[in-house]
Amino acid sequence: MDFHSNLVVFPPDTVPQSAPISANQVRNNAGGFGWKVDDFSRLKRFLCLGSEGGTYYTSEKALTQQNVGCILNLISEGKGTDVVKTIKQFSLEGRTAKQTSILLALAVCCRSSDLTTKQEAYKAVCDICRIPTFLFEFIERCEKQGKTTGWGRAHRNAISAWYNRFSDDPVKLAMHVTKYRQRNSWSHRDVLRLSHTKPVNDAVGVVLRYAVRGLSDAKQMYDKGEPESEDVRKVLKFLSVVDEAKSCTEEDKMVELIRQHGLVREHIPTSLLSSVSVWKELLQKMPMTAMIRNLGKMTSIGVLRDGCSEEDLVVQKVTDRDSLKQARIHPFNVLVALKTYSAGRGEKGKLTWIPTKRIKKALDDAFYLSFKFVLPTNKRYLLAVDVSGSMGCPVMGTPSVTCRDAAAAMMMVTKRTENPDNSTVVAFCDKLTPLDIGHTDDLDTVTGRISNMPFGGTDCALPMVWAKEKKKMFDVFVVYTDCETWFGKIHPSEALRQYRKWSGLWDARLIVCGMSSNEFTIADPDDPGMMDVVGFDSAAPEAMRSFVMGEI
Repeated sequence: MDFHSNLVVFPPDTVPQSAPISANQVRNNAGGFGWKVDDFSRLKRFLCLGSEGGTYYTSEKALTQQNVGCILNLISEGKGTDVVKTIKQFSLEGRTAKQTSILLALAVCCRSSDLTTKQEAYKAVCDICRIPTFLFEFIERCEKQGKTTGWGRAHRNAISAWYNRFSDDPVKLAMHVTKYRQRNSWSHRDVLRLSHTKPVNDAVGVVLRYAVRGLSDAKQMYDKGEPESEDVRKVLKFLSVVDEAKSCTEEDKMVELIRQHGLVREHIPTSLLSSVSVWKELLQKMPMTAMIRNLGKMTSIGVLRDGCSEEDLVVQKVTDRDSLKQARIHPFNVLVALKTYSAGRGEKGKLTWIPTKRIKKALDDAFYLSFKFVLPTNKRYLLAVDVSGSMGCPVMGTPSVTCRDAAAAMMMVTKRTENPDNSTVVAFCDKLTPLDIGHTDDLDTVTGRISNMPFGGTDCALPMVWAKEKKKMFDVFVVYTDCETWFGKIHPSEALRQYRKWSGLWDARLIVCGMSSNEFTIADPDDPGMMDVVGFDSAAPEAMRSFVMGEI
């Protein structure tokens, strides 16, 4: 039976959130009513937030199936090429914290029965699968999509193209092959045998032979004499050094190999992974992502200490906006690093450390720097963070960061961007609490304060209701929530309309910052003064600014 077939719509100011105010509303997972976001908006939520860990109301499996269904709907509507374009854009612009949802969405498109979508998706493989970890996960995702797991021509060609794209820089291919030997139960040997990859030149051929058969076989390709190609000589030299490092037991020797040949942590034997001198040398040219991930380890063994030159180097690197952008460091990953480093222990294992104050401060600064620089709007903001029970779930499957933490962090981006005198912060669930959050408060303090608040039901109308009751004048309401609202006596959209009428601010706007990849929103899609953005999309602050200024 169609729920809406005999729907009676009452005046909106008398309808609680447990009933609809429009025939276009749908029931959310908590039992309340809101609007359903369009499929492209949901695609963007999924790409940014994924479905790992599920939500308070929906299992990970069910949430994933819903989002895959959304992608298939778009493809069936003839929008497959736009889907692929969006996936590629979000990946290349570093707008997503994790690549899992990106790779799943790409695999769905590659396994599509729509030929045009399939072709465009396979063309994007090399750009999106930038490292072997992504390539292996993409392959695994493809194995689980569609009716077959076969390696057809399009699939084999795309994988072969991935390896051959390093024809002009075969040493980089050698680095990839030796740094990321296997992931997701896949190895380069497995992939190369299934893809029947034919190398485009001798240097690539040496790397592929090494990956499949080892160094001795790779060298035998030139057993009749020294190879003429300079690239081949460089590749063989690098691969020989990598194999030498496997059995190295001397710290000084390993330091020299790192310095001369650019070896990385994955090349270091386990016996030397607690060496201070080895880690100090690794740190000099360590990629940004690896450095942030290993801050705890380096602090625990004494590489990073208060006032040392290595601490200076870390602070300089993580607070360089251009370096963060070039490395595609996502704000969420910085937040996770800050939470983990500040805790002085990892989520897994027994590793502990005493964090340094300067590195904690640098990570706090890096969080804001990792967003695109946004100019202030000079509007009056009410920033409202949902602290209800459903917001206590881990976001993106990361135990150390809940949706509530993530919402608080996103709120602080706007708090720091705007004039501190023009923004008020509140937390809400079934009741609302004003918060004394300072413009310069650090993230650890803010997330800790909000995490300790009592939970309750969800009433997303409270920010507007409170502003009207307290006679507060705001140009913009920003609600950070999972949109699972159900508790209130009035719908959020109607509360905003009543606030506009009372205040005379007919252009008062509502921005809903969604913190989960579900299909619901409290923003009325027919009201041009209401907008949905995806929480932890690194482009969200700029989109919000443009909306507030009337540019979109």
